[in-house]
Amino acid sequence: MKNKNLQTEIDTSYLYTVLAAHEKDPLIAKVFEKMSGIEKGHAEALAKKENISLKNLVQPSWRAKTLNGIGKVFGYDYVLGVVMETEKTISSSIISARKKNKLEITGNETNHVQILQSILDNEVKVTGKQLSKFESRHRSVGGNAVRAAVLGGNDGLVSNFSLIMGIAGATSGNSAVLLAGLAGLLAGALSMALGEWISVKSSKELYENQIELEREELDTNPEGERQEVVLIYMAKGIPEAQAHQMATDLIKNKGQAHQFLVQEELGINTEELQGSAIEAALYSFGLFSIGAVIPVIPFMFASGMTAVAISVAFSATGLFLIGAAITLFTGKNVWYSGFRQVLFGLAAAAITFGIGKIIGVTMAG
Repeated sequence: MKNKNLQTEIDTSYLYTVLAAHEKDPLIAKVFEKMSGIEKGHAEALAKKENISLKNLVQPSWRAKTLNGIGKVFGYDYVLGVVMETEKTISSSIISARKKNKLEITGNETNHVQILQSILDNEVKVTGKQLSKFESRHRSVGGNAVRAAVLGGNDGLVSNFSLIMGIAGATSGNSAVLLAGLAGLLAGALSMALGEWISVKSSKELYENQIELEREELDTNPEGERQEVVLIYMAKGIPEAQAHQMATDLIKNKGQAHQFLVQEELGINTEELQGSAIEAALYSFGLFSIGAVIPVIPFMFASGMTAVAISVAFSATGLFLIGAAITLFTGKNVWYSGFRQVLFGLAAAAITFGIGKIIGVTMAG
């Protein structure tokens, strides 16, 4: 556990360095560089305290390197999202340990956003535009597409695997299983796609209405909106005089002021509204289908209990890979997470297989 915590600090330092290297805004890049140094300091302090040599732990883990690879494909905002989640986990662990040992909680690790904000406050050249840009980045990483892909595939695999095993139990794995599996794939994928379309469409319409109301308020009462910006900055810990100056600078550009208020007052990320509801539906359809087709494949070239056994093997492999992929976000042990996913998935399939067997015997009798 000690080595694991130390490796987490090393990985976080490495990922902040990666983020800094790929950040175009010099101020934000500097923030990431400083955070990398802070995390490196944490690692050195932890190693010294626990009498652990850093020589064998200076390299980032496979998880950190994989996240860097994901960043190259999907963009580094996703990596930032994972780093933020890691920081929250570290904060919770430190607080729990201090409470257990009855030590004083200083608050230095309780909120990573506060640490980042304090670094920004110490930059003499910080502007309202730069601060709002950083806050926008922080908000935008909440919807992690990679995590959605993993969970979407898991939904398809577990639901269709359970369905197929239920039919297989009732029919001893005859040709009806293939038909049921394909029907389950199509029905589930269409349901997921329609649900995603409705969710994105309705949210978009609601947010667009709120955004338009905010624009009207900015046009009719700019001074009132400027005061709101001041309060927002002060709530972030910025001194009142500096907050007034930053708000005055920001309010001069109505476009930037409107974007800032939408993000800070309404909590809406306008970048997310640019996505298409149809595109989101297709994406959801595809992710679910990828997972759902795995237990169906064996029944395309085999039948009976042979096909059932192969389907179980395929599905168990898929479940393990999904569980392993989840560790990219949780930081847990790969084998533990993978086999836990396999256990739960096989348990669900065994239950439906048993129920199907009972129903099949009853109908035959």
